[in-house]
Amino acid sequence: MKFRRPTGSDDKITLQMTPMIDIVFQLLVFFVFSFKIGAQEGDFNVKMPLPSNQVGVPPPSSILNMQIRLIADETGKLRQPGGIVVNGEMRFDTFQDLHNYVVGIVGGDEPAAREEAEVELDCDFDLHYEHVVEAITAVSGYVDRSTRKVNKLIEKIKFAPPAAPPDP
Repeated sequence: MKFRRPTGSDDKITLQMTPMIDIVFQLLVFFVFSFKIGAQEGDFNVKMPLPSNQVGVPPPSSILNMQIRLIADETGKLRQPGGIVVNGEMRFDTFQDLHNYVVGIVGGDEPAAREEAEVELDCDFDLHYEHVVEAITAVSGYVDRSTRKVNKLIEKIKFAPPAAPPDP
């Protein structure tokens, strides 16, 4: 089937580029003005465990090394009482108690102690992540409510290599 144009008609189909360019620039301006740059939340210096076949791992040289063990109950929540164990000796029931302990150790005015302090988190396989975040929050620092100043405690936080999951 053939379509014929009427004779004497020079109608050409043209695209209007000016309105398209205007729309593109309006969208660009909209996205530039609506882009918000915010401070990063939860910016922790977290070291993940190295694979077990790594050699040449330096021995811990810091005096203020703490190993924090978080023990889960059968539902995945933090075991009560004594679900937080520090260096295999001290047991805490709440993260506030852990925070107060860390403040007592590295919360002084000595920045060298804070820079050398290091925490290794050893968490049960079934522990909910919210408890891991609470532990990181308890040892990393706090905001002084009167001055609104951030007081850093321990910045070097690493995770112990995961143990094998329990057999069902």
